[in-house]
Amino acid sequence: MLPRRKLKKVVHPAGRPGHARRSEPHARAELVIITGMSGSGKASALKAFEDLGYYCVDNLPVELIPRFAELAVQSGEIPRTALVVDVREGAQLEHLPAILKSVRRIIPTKVIYLEASDAALLRRYSETRRPHPLGTGTTVRASLGAERRHLRTIRRLADLVIDTTKFNVHELRAHLTDRFQQHAGSHQTILVSCVSFGYKHGLPEDADLVFDVRFLPNPHFVPEFRGLTGRHPRVAKYIRSFPQTQEFINRISEMLVYLLPHYIREGKSYLTIGFGCTGGQHRSVMIADDVSRRLRKAGYKVKVVHRDSPK
Repeated sequence: MLPRRKLKKVVHPAGRPGHARRSEPHARAELVIITGMSGSGKASALKAFEDLGYYCVDNLPVELIPRFAELAVQSGEIPRTALVVDVREGAQLEHLPAILKSVRRIIPTKVIYLEASDAALLRRYSETRRPHPLGTGTTVRASLGAERRHLRTIRRLADLVIDTTKFNVHELRAHLTDRFQQHAGSHQTILVSCVSFGYKHGLPEDADLVFDVRFLPNPHFVPEFRGLTGRHPRVAKYIRSFPQTQEFINRISEMLVYLLPHYIREGKSYLTIGFGCTGGQHRSVMIADDVSRRLRKAGYKVKVVHRDSPK
C-alpha cells in the first residue's frame, strides 16, 4: 500500500508565501515538474530552481496542479514555477499523466525525472538513515524496486531524465542552474568527466567513451620517471615530446567538441571519458589533464578524476 501524502510548506523565492494576483497571462509563464526516485536529489533540484527565482512547492497534491498552473499563468508575480511530485503522493500519482496532458494546454511545462543506480540510492539511504517513503515494512532495496515500477509510466513522459549517480549535490544544482537559467549557453548543459585509469586495474564501469593511450611510449621504463605521475612537469614534457601525442590530443579534442553538442541535444546530462594506459599513472593522467583543458577552453564544465594514480 502506498503511503498517505504529507504536504509540506510552500516556499517563495523571497522567503515568504506569495499571493497570486490575477492579471493578463504572463509571456514568460513556465512550469517545471520534478519527479523521480526517492533519494535521487529532488530536494536539491527544487532548491536550485528556488535560487533561480522560481516559485517552488514540494509535494503539491496532483489534483491541485491544474489550478496551480492557472494561477501561475494569471499572476504577474510568480510566472516561473516548479514543484515536486513523487511517490509520497500515493495512489493519486496514477492520475498525473492525464493531469499533465491538460496542464500543458495551460502553460509550457517540462517534466524532469531524477534517478540513480540502486547502489547509489542504497548508499545515500545508509548515510542519511532515513526510511524510504514506501514504509519500513520491507527492505530499502525492495522499496526501491517497487518505486521504480510505480514510476515507470511517468518516467516515459519526462522531457529530461537525469541520472544523479555520478553527481554530488553541488554538481546537480550547478547542472540545473546552467540548463535553466535565462541566457545560459548551450555548452554549459553537460558535465564532462575525464577519467584516467590503468587497464591492469580494469575498465571504469561508468565510462561512456574509452580511449587506449598505450600506443604512446611508456615513462615507466625511464627510471627517473617511474615514481612520478603524468602530472609532474618533467613526465608531461617527456610524453608531449612525441609527435603522436600532440596529434592524438588534437584529434580527440576536436572530435569531442564536435560530439558534445549532439549529446546535449539528445538530453545527455553528463559524459564520462576514460583514458587508459597500463598502470594509470603516467600517460593516461597526462592525456586526461590536457584534454580536459581543451574542453574547458571550448566552454564546457569538466572535472578530472585520476582513478589509479597515486594520491
